[in-house]
Amino acid sequence: MSSMNLATAPVAQIAIRVHDVDRAAQFYQDVLGVPFLFKFPGLAFFQAGQVRLMLSPAETGEHDHPSSVLYFKVQGIEATHTALKAKGVEFVDQPHLIHRAPTYELWMTFFKDTEGNTMGIMEEKPV
Repeated sequence: MSSMNLATAPVAQIAIRVHDVDRAAQFYQDVLGVPFLFKFPGLAFFQAGQVRLMLSPAETGEHDHPSSVLYFKVQGIEATHTALKAKGVEFVDQPHLIHRAPTYELWMTFFKDTEGNTMGIMEEKPV
């Protein structure tokens, strides 16, 4: 039996708390363009790069709160921001510089999904 090494294990799936699975699924598929995989009663699954997203209601009251922030890495953060805003996405800020590194600038902006979860888009712009 091999030992467990989470330091190199990829993240395979992230659960995102939703109140209305159908409404959230439509947002992730039609507005954000995340590829839909399948539905199971009370759940919807999407493929975001190498990570599967599971939209599901909270199983208990203690879990009924917005989820962790997902950061979608893009090229062309300003154009992505404009396109999503045109689709009615509620942004909480504008694309802005977060950090300057020797070889890139890290830019981010944040938005809310239909369930009140904060999501981010980020770009590492070469300098």
